[in-house]
Amino acid sequence: MTDSIDQHVNWFRQSSPYINAHRGKTFVIMLGGDTLASDQFQHIIHDIALLNSLGVRLVLVHGARPQIDELCELKNQSATFSDNKRITDKAMLVTVQQAVGQLRSQIEAILTTGMSNSPMHGADIRVVGGNFVIAKPMGVIDGVDFGHTGEVRKIDVRAINKALDNNAIALLNCLGYSRTGETFNLAVEDVATETAIALQADKLILFGENNCIKRDGQLVKEVVTSAIPQLLAQGLNNEQTLHLNTASYAVNSGVKRCQLIQHTQDGALLTELFTLDGCGTLVSQHHQEQLRAARMEDVMGILDLLSPLEEKGILVRRSRKVLETEIDRFRVLVKDGMVLGCAALYPYGEDMAELACVAVHGEYRSGQRGDRLLNTLVSEAKNKGIKNLFVLTTRTAQWFEERGFKAADIDDLPPQKKELYNYQRNSKVFIKTL
Repeated sequence: MTDSIDQHVNWFRQSSPYINAHRGKTFVIMLGGDTLASDQFQHIIHDIALLNSLGVRLVLVHGARPQIDELCELKNQSATFSDNKRITDKAMLVTVQQAVGQLRSQIEAILTTGMSNSPMHGADIRVVGGNFVIAKPMGVIDGVDFGHTGEVRKIDVRAINKALDNNAIALLNCLGYSRTGETFNLAVEDVATETAIALQADKLILFGENNCIKRDGQLVKEVVTSAIPQLLAQGLNNEQTLHLNTASYAVNSGVKRCQLIQHTQDGALLTELFTLDGCGTLVSQHHQEQLRAARMEDVMGILDLLSPLEEKGILVRRSRKVLETEIDRFRVLVKDGMVLGCAALYPYGEDMAELACVAVHGEYRSGQRGDRLLNTLVSEAKNKGIKNLFVLTTRTAQWFEERGFKAADIDDLPPQKKELYNYQRNSKVFIKTL
């Protein structure tokens, strides 16, 4: 019981930076018809309600493809497709409207639930829908008349923001309306994407059954848009291809991040948004892990990283005051504000420098992060005209030897460093010629 409570408390503590970061941000969440039909849908709605209570501005966009197909079967109505797009004649439009209307009612009902002993107790969520999507007909393509199948023409950003400003959830679907009073059947991916772009949303979240990207059976947690063409060429399933193209278009059009999440995993939305590693595939223009010069706000993160190694005697203890005065010497590897790794460069004279405080968080020592830090400081040292880089170590001699450092004597150290050498620590000296 105590372990369970400790895990609960630790999760909250680790998620608090994300709670603060997400508050007031705008997220567009696409819920395809398959997601609405999944066993996890009610849990997903509960998690969405939690986001709302934490101050996230939410726009939900839902589809209805399987529900439309099911209704067609009940009505003995044949469905026609061209280029994977549904041809929507007048009879099909009625079916689409029926399916979408039923789903909208279902979503609003669940979001209104407030029974005690339920996750929705006390939520008091308001849902606002309407003619937020202006559409236009797809027209005739290669001789095929798509009828009431349409495309997004415009998103009513002002109306959506008004709903969000009033702490309501904006609910959109795969129907759009024209200036002439017609109704059009739209692709839910297009509605979600164009809405996220128009709002300049902080996140576009795409739920799917098997949309996350995997390589050799392992989840690919991060994809940059420049790498997407190569991924697509390797062969992906239809859903992965559709969602990657959707994410690429959204991110390249101004949406900060797009995240692909599987609705088959319970709690996937919260895990993706409130943990460092997440459980889905994040798509962005640039890698989220950044290697940069340390700033004053990184001091506590560096201290947290170095403290366990100092306790074990691997590194020399440095106080917060010392770190603050020497912060310009440090380079850090950060993700979402968390310091994953650090290293420092201390010049001695014109041609020699010390590499110090090389550390990587215990859970992130894969991925050659230590090498990235080392190579960055080696490049900086070369640019400054440094000819020799030395390091003092008690535990990691082999790691440095594998990277070109050679064993040396204390007498090979610069005079200033030799005077400060701690004979009780008995650190080994290694030097790398640049």
